[in-house]
Amino acid sequence: MAFDYAFPVDVMVKALKYQHRFALAGLFADVLVVPDGVDLIVPMPLHPRRLAERGFNQAVEIARPLARRAGVELMLEAVSRVRHTPSQAQLGRDERERNLRGAFVGARRLDGARVLVVDDVMTTGASLAAVAAVLKANGAARVENLVVARTPTPL
Repeated sequence: MAFDYAFPVDVMVKALKYQHRFALAGLFADVLVVPDGVDLIVPMPLHPRRLAERGFNQAVEIARPLARRAGVELMLEAVSRVRHTPSQAQLGRDERERNLRGAFVGARRLDGARVLVVDDVMTTGASLAAVAAVLKANGAARVENLVVARTPTPL
């Protein structure tokens, strides 16, 4: 994680996602550091319906320059989001986990791979955990997460 999800980063993330400010993806990628030993970078997938609505996947836009700079393979097809779910933004932890059951499937074997999942924002970690479970079920030896921002834990 590079930042807390608070001003001004929250405004910047929203500008990337909803106003197509693609330069921010490169800026975010510039501040993220890929850990040593990573074989593959996998961006958090969007459901095809959400991808069509938005026109792009912000995690892909962040992961692409990050992978290029680190010299690590970017794998877009490792996992897919097959179930369209309501936005996680307004859901609590338990609701988020229920919302994501069966939402992701693996598309190929990753036997022994060390995988880095990239996303823009982490709140409870439910989406990242669901994707990690799918990657591990498909043979990944290790899965780590790298996010631009994390919602601060309430005091």
